[in-house]
Amino acid sequence: MIEQAVLPSNLPYIRFFLIHPFSILGMNRVVRFLAFILCIGSLGFNGCQESSDLLQAPSSDESTPHSPEDWMYRQRAYPHGRIRKDIYLQAMHQWQALRNARSGGQQDWEPVGPLAIGGRITSLAVDPTDDQTIFIGAASGGVFKTTNGGQNWSPVFDGAASLSIGDLALAPSDPQIIYVGTGEANAGGGSLAYDGAGIYKSTDGGTNWTPLGLENSGSTGKMIVHPQNPDRVYVATMGELFANNSERGLYRTINGGQSWEQVLYISDSTGVIDLAIHPDQLDILFAASWERIRRPNRRQYGGTTSAIYRSNDGGDSWQQLSLPIAPNRRLGRIGLAISPVNPNRIYASVVDGDNDLLLGIYRSDNLGQSWTDLPLDGISQVPFMWWFGKIYADPVDADRVYICGLEVEQYRLGDEQWETIMRGSHVDQHVLYIEPDNASYLLLGNDGGLYRGTGDFTTTWTHFDNLPITQFYTAEIDFQQPSRLFGGTQDNGSLRRRTDSGQWEQILGGDGFVNLVDPSDPRFVYAESQYGNFRRSTSGGNQFSNGTPIESLSENRNWKTPVILDPNTPSTLYYGAQRVFRSTDRAVNWQAISPILANTPPGSNLVYGSITSLAVSPANSSVLYAGTDEGSLFLTTNDGNDWEPIDQNLPGRWITSISAHPTDQRVAYVTFSGYRWNDYLPHVFRTDDQGQTWTDISAGLPEVPVNDIVIRPDRPEELFLATDAGVFRSEDEGLSWSVLGQSLPKVVVNDLVYHQPTQTLVAGTYGRSMYQITIEDSPLAVDQQVRGLIQSARAFPNPFREQSRIRIVLEKAENLNVGIYQLDGRLVQTLHEGQLAAGVHEFSFRAGGSGSYICRIIGRESRATLLLSRL
Repeated sequence: MIEQAVLPSNLPYIRFFLIHPFSILGMNRVVRFLAFILCIGSLGFNGCQESSDLLQAPSSDESTPHSPEDWMYRQRAYPHGRIRKDIYLQAMHQWQALRNARSGGQQDWEPVGPLAIGGRITSLAVDPTDDQTIFIGAASGGVFKTTNGGQNWSPVFDGAASLSIGDLALAPSDPQIIYVGTGEANAGGGSLAYDGAGIYKSTDGGTNWTPLGLENSGSTGKMIVHPQNPDRVYVATMGELFANNSERGLYRTINGGQSWEQVLYISDSTGVIDLAIHPDQLDILFAASWERIRRPNRRQYGGTTSAIYRSNDGGDSWQQLSLPIAPNRRLGRIGLAISPVNPNRIYASVVDGDNDLLLGIYRSDNLGQSWTDLPLDGISQVPFMWWFGKIYADPVDADRVYICGLEVEQYRLGDEQWETIMRGSHVDQHVLYIEPDNASYLLLGNDGGLYRGTGDFTTTWTHFDNLPITQFYTAEIDFQQPSRLFGGTQDNGSLRRRTDSGQWEQILGGDGFVNLVDPSDPRFVYAESQYGNFRRSTSGGNQFSNGTPIESLSENRNWKTPVILDPNTPSTLYYGAQRVFRSTDRAVNWQAISPILANTPPGSNLVYGSITSLAVSPANSSVLYAGTDEGSLFLTTNDGNDWEPIDQNLPGRWITSISAHPTDQRVAYVTFSGYRWNDYLPHVFRTDDQGQTWTDISAGLPEVPVNDIVIRPDRPEELFLATDAGVFRSEDEGLSWSVLGQSLPKVVVNDLVYHQPTQTLVAGTYGRSMYQITIEDSPLAVDQQVRGLIQSARAFPNPFREQSRIRIVLEKAENLNVGIYQLDGRLVQTLHEGQLAAGVHEFSFRAGGSGSYICRIIGRESRATLLLSRL
């Protein structure tokens, strides 16, 4: 979430609206309200402007059912409403096996940033013997480590089954021992497509990791390692987010994770979110439970079983403590902190379970036997205080306490109100570290990354500009300046990479989605925020004005609304809501060209009922495809005058992308999200007849959602897939697939874009920023000794395992002999003999054994020779 304007601190609700408008007013009222605000802007701002930079675009609202975790989760869980954990883990193991089987080579991915933009930090830990050694946990990017105070960072957790981090903890008695709890517990935000995959342990400072179980515990709220015994660990777990399950509560191990005991269990909808341990009496523990129910169409973030518990015997038994709150009051998230200076003093922050505001902040000076209210005046209240939920006691001053919220605020006993003390950082604070022996050493993790502060908390914070943990929804390349990249991100808007410095900058706020650059004129740049709020720029992205179809405002629009350029006429754009809209003047004017194609099915767990993907055939602009979130697929072959459904025998899942063949208007590919429940679920299909029939080409892929497909324009038999388990490549139109590259982490890849002149493929990842790779052709894949009427001749795949296909493109009709020979000249097989018409022809060859072969193509005027290799 991005703070859009500096507003008076005593107007938190106005400020909240600019950041989270949808939770207050809803979609249509937000549009009208924003128009009203813009019209009266001269009263409180600097007048109205054509550019949308005044308010920019609204950011995400974690408290509405249309929030990003719904978008990520719904498409993967549709239509069952849940993702089976065993199916997900099985798919991750399948991906690992495929990557291990890949042969090495020089071709690999390189990160291209951004580093300075940041992303959501959920946890951090500092080595108690060396404050220059820091570990951070990212919402969906894994764990990073620095040994020089943040000058350099290295990912140390990429081999784990989940890169979503809930908490991490170093053993105070041996900081080489590290425990990581996977699964973000904040219960909002865009990373929550998946729960975590349990607990991990390292005994060598993060070099190697061992899984310790608790795979079904969902998310990790807090971990505490016993100060004197590194084998004794307490883990607070919240369970699965979108389902009730009994594997939640507080777990304890006394043997370093070899076995676990559930020592506090409340219910299958109530987990434990926070923990605190007495620094002197190590058997005294405090635990905060949180009743939390989430469904694709329902959220209840509070209940009567949210409470504070105390144990006096190391977790063997527990007593519920009484707060000065009316009985049976529905409580939300609770944060805990014990004063290191006065360990009998404990602070608790409590969110109201009915309105999601802070209900109270309480202090106990007798280990929770009785409590005193602290004032709430001065706190920037927003109706999603559960998104933060952390409270911290000062390590030196027992009378001073801090809370993480929209900002970081402090209170000292006797003050009349709280004071915002840490300005200059991104909003939405999640974790704070104050060094016990050096109060001037401060670290802050929030939705925008990691910050360091010094002194008395009033100084401006310094952002660590070297952590690649940005969550991308989309990627784009400027065709004329391919080093100038664009992308839409969660929390950090639409970004642009500068060609002079390689640095990234924000060009539009909110949550960023579609970014487009006109390949014929890069002055025309388009950027989108959530729900199809589309902007156009005539200055390369320096200023923007509105480009949203007015008629679409009354229709369902997806969190990520599809917008595309016509590849033949880039001044023409297409926009998908419930109908398809077309603009022929670069998004100035729009016209609907389809009937309603998408609706929410009755009884469905979908909330969108909208178009999710569009594609125009590069071979014929009159051919246009549109796919929806409930799996419907439509085709027009006459510029939108008529539409027909072409989804017969397709799986009926959320359509994530459509790609049309660059030269053959009959051929297209479609990809799907979702996980199987029991039976096999294909995710990639090809049609050779404009959707009359479809062929499943998913064989060999892990059973994970496929988010995008790209056809290589100059070699259309070569395909690239963006999946929830990295990127895959096929060189034979999907007959076989392989993991592309070795260095891309096991992270969700949402989008791919290919730049043909430089043979560069760019991947937008969800949690590890952006990567690119140069696609190198195998020497065996290049045309060899081609002349005459043969325009091109190729064998693919090559090298091959069982079967290779020979593709010949003829300029004119020719009488050809196509034969396969051994290297000594002996004929192996005649593939064709006779007349062939002008155009494309393919022949299949199955080799009986490994080795090299020669394909000779001979005609009256034509010759071609190809070298084939069977593995």
